Amino acid sequence: MPIGTAVHERTSQLCESLNYREWAGFYAVSAYESHHEHEYNAIRNSAALIDITPLYKYMVTGPDATRLVNRVIARDIRKVAVDQVIYCCWCDEQGKVIDDGTITRLGENAYRWTAADPSLHWFSRNALGLDVHFDDISEETAALALQGPTSGRLLAQLVGDEILKLKFFHVMHARIAGVEIDISRTGYTGDLGYELWIPWSEATKVWDALMETGRAFDIRGAD
Repeated sequence: MPIGTAVHERTSQLCESLNYREWAGFYAVSAYESHHEHEYNAIRNSAALIDITPLYKYMVTGPDATRLVNRVIARDIRKVAVDQVIYCCWCDEQGKVIDDGTITRLGENAYRWTAADPSLHWFSRNALGLDVHFDDISEETAALALQGPTSGRLLAQLVGDEILKLKFFHVMHARIAGVEIDISRTGYTGDLGYELWIPWSEATKVWDALMETGRAFDIRGAD
């Protein structure tokens, strides 16, 4: 039985179509209206707020965390700086892709890893002989994607102009509505965009602040 995400109370109020799908055990809006026209236009011309909380999210830490990440992915994590993000895939021993996602390097041996499908078992299998610790934070961390050409200026109203200098695939630490969050300049829409990583219990505060400030930027909920 799917359950609501950290911002389900807000997304359900906007979902006029009552069109939902199941995503990783959560209710996810498939379309807020009977068509996608307004959502598409928001992403391409203004700003759209997308609930991506159902992504699987893991913290990987410990003295051998960097060795573990390099053992699993098809890139060299040693070239990635702290507060930098990469998109990558992980493969089996025959080179078959198992899944893909993003990895944010939060410290010398600390990573936040996202995945579309459950991957913790695969990571654990490949950690044999390594001093590494895994935390499944999927239900502790909410995630919102703010995408569209006005998204940077919208965020600047809330966190300051420093956000406008944030490089593609990098992360900054900020505060919105009194809530400490991470903001990465990442997304999957092909337009300017950011992803916000938020403590689960505080997610509605951040959603409300984004929607309130976003009125001046024609923000819309999108899927």
